[in-house]
Formats: sequence, C-alpha cells, structure tokens
Amino acid sequence: MTFTLVARCPRTGQMGIGIATYSICVGLYCNGLRANVGATMSQAFVNQGNNTLALRLLAEGFSPTHVLDELKANDPDFAYRQVAVIDRDGRAAAYSGPKTRGWSGHKIGDGYVSMGNVLAGPEVVDAIATGYEKYADESFERRLLRAIEAGRDAGGQVGNDGHLTERSAGLFVYGNHDHAELDLRVDLHDKAIDDLRRAFEEYDLYRGYYRDRGKNPREAIPQVEFATRLANREAAQ
Repeated sequence: MTFTLVARCPRTGQMGIGIATYSICVGLYCNGLRANVGATMSQAFVNQGNNTLALRLLAEGFSPTHVLDELKANDPDFAYRQVAVIDRDGRAAAYSGPKTRGWSGHKIGDGYVSMGNVLAGPEVVDAIATGYEKYADESFERRLLRAIEAGRDAGGQVGNDGHLTERSAGLFVYGNHDHAELDLRVDLHDKAIDDLRRAFEEYDLYRGYYRDRGKNPREAIPQVEFATRLANREAAQ
C-alpha cells in the first residue's frame, strides 16, 4: 500500500526517491540510493536485501533489466514484491509482482519509474508520472515531491473499507557525494505528505545556512539568530 517515484534527474544526474504509504516509518526501507551508481526501491512485501543486491549489481555495471532477473532468481517470494531499478545513466526497469495486493502497477518514463500497490487505480501511477514531468523547470527535489502529491490527489491508496491516508512519507536525494543531499522523512502523521511538504519548505530556508556554517564555522552566526532573521523577514512580507 505504497506509491513511489524513483528517478534520475537528467540535468544534474541526481538520484532520488519520493514515497508515501499507509504503513508507518517508510523511510527505514528507503536504503536503495548510492551516488554515481543508481537507485532502487523494493516495496509491497518489502525485502530490503533486494535493494542491497540491486545496488551491488548496478555498481558492477549490470543493466537494470539484468538486475531484476537476478533479484527474481535470488528471491523465492519475488511475486510479492514491487521493484524499480534505475542506473546512473537513467535506464530503468520495473516489476509489479502478481501477488502484490489491490491495484498494483508501474509506469516507466524517461529516467524514472512511477509505481504503487493497493491503489485507487492506474490513474494514480499516471498522475505521479505527470506530476513529475509537468514541472521540469523546478528543482529535482520539488519534482519528486510534486509527484507524490499528485498521486495522493488522484486517489492514492484504497483498502477494503475505502481510502487509506498516507501515514508516512519520505524524500531522498543523492548527488555526487557518498552522503545524502536530502533525507527527509515523516514516520507517523495522519497527513504525512502535507507534513513532508512543510518540513521540506522549512529545511529549504535553512540549507544554505547549514552549508555555509560547515564551510566557515568561525564566521557562522548562531542558529537562533538566523531563525530570528528568518522570522523577521517573513513578518515583513
């Protein structure tokens, strides 16, 4: 019961995942990103080992299609998985197992995979893709967030008793460094995507300050002072 966009930015080469689900603490399972290697996500009935194996195979130069074949060969319960794999060149492959629940499917686009399970229908996957493609002039991070917002607005997840709200969500981006450029997660909230948007917008105001503070610690102003300046600026607008 999850919907996701896994993508490579054609402008920057960044790799990213935007994800939302009825399950809690989904960020724990988003370990499928590695700088200059690729991105992968295993969901539905999650097997984190698939993420680890997929990244290792991508690092060895295998294609996403070959990676999926290897995952299937090494996982006796692969029919319960939903998996996306993208390499550092933007080549993509995906699989939606026949034993994943509810409406389950994926769409492969130019450097991205939109996918989900226990969804209202294919319109959710289509909306995620459109939400990503429509805002090509925005930053990669914002496009990922736009994508999962679009999936929610198209109906999101549906269980036996009707609509399922998104209780956790995450936004993850890697660039050229071993550490994440962005790692935001909402582990438990009744409107997780809204809360993820709030966290992103707030962090976006601080990221330059945090970057400069690390590079020039002797000249950095206290964070409380920076926060006060932000508040005063917003009040003046």
